[in-house]
Amino acid sequence: MTFNNDKAIFLQMADRLCDEILAGKYQDDARIPSVREYAVLLQVNTNTAVKAYEELARDGVIYNKRGLGYFVTAGAKEQIMKARRQEFMSQTLPELFRNMRLLGISIDEVEKAWEEKE
Repeated sequence: MTFNNDKAIFLQMADRLCDEILAGKYQDDARIPSVREYAVLLQVNTNTAVKAYEELARDGVIYNKRGLGYFVTAGAKEQIMKARRQEFMSQTLPELFRNMRLLGISIDEVEKAWEEKE
């Protein structure tokens, strides 16, 4: 995984795990890779992976079964989707609209481009 400088690595790791949950790689109550396995996979320090897992556990996306590892919380996919939609609507969309206005791009042009991508 290539990390960028815009966001802490542990948050980028948490986002990646959420992406994998959204993509269906991990279902409700499915075991996810251990902290150590995920750290090795992404070539980061184990402490960084611990922070990512703690963040996700705090948000209720994953939970720990002592001695067994971490698992996806039931309903996590819907929870992630809801949070990301809110973030998109409040942060990404206003910036997109601003750029559209500056560049003179109409909603019709965007819709046409959307349809061509399908």
